[in-house]
Amino acid sequence: MSIEIANESGIAVDEASIVAVARYALNRMGVSPMAELSVLLVDLDVMADLHERWMDLPGPTDVMAFPMDELDSARRPDAAGVGPALLGDIVLCPEFAREQARKAGHGLMDELHLLTVHGVLHLLGYDHAEPAEEREMFALQNQILADFRAEREEAARRAAQRSADDRVLGTVGLDGPRPPENADGPESGTLD
Repeated sequence: MSIEIANESGIAVDEASIVAVARYALNRMGVSPMAELSVLLVDLDVMADLHERWMDLPGPTDVMAFPMDELDSARRPDAAGVGPALLGDIVLCPEFAREQARKAGHGLMDELHLLTVHGVLHLLGYDHAEPAEEREMFALQNQILADFRAEREEAARRAAQRSADDRVLGTVGLDGPRPPENADGPESGTLD
């Protein structure tokens, strides 16, 4: 799966974790590994321009999704196919998202993860215009984010445990190379 990210927002963010959550969401949704996705982070002015041009709404917003391929049965991004499916572009505005994160009581990266998953779902045809659609999309979004966080926390826990184990083994001298078994010596099994 090819995920390109470009940060033109002027705000430093952990781009690798945005790519990771996008990849996780695409995998969870069964999207072909041949799919291509672009994520662009922009400033308030660029987002306001995009929002007005494409949605006919004033001012900036947090996330916009621009699908590239039609989601029909012949070219669905989650269907097996000969070539890569161009899913489209997700545009994020970290400056706008920062205020939303503050109001929600979590960090900017948590908000950007949420917006990235939200954008992925839009690219896959999910919407929230109607109450039933909103319930379905937001429930799926929340489940993907919860599972992503749980897997990251478990991976971090395992890495911390490995590091602690390595320190303990190093302290007792078990971290170095071990001599080969049956080395020439008194216990090598040779008889005089």
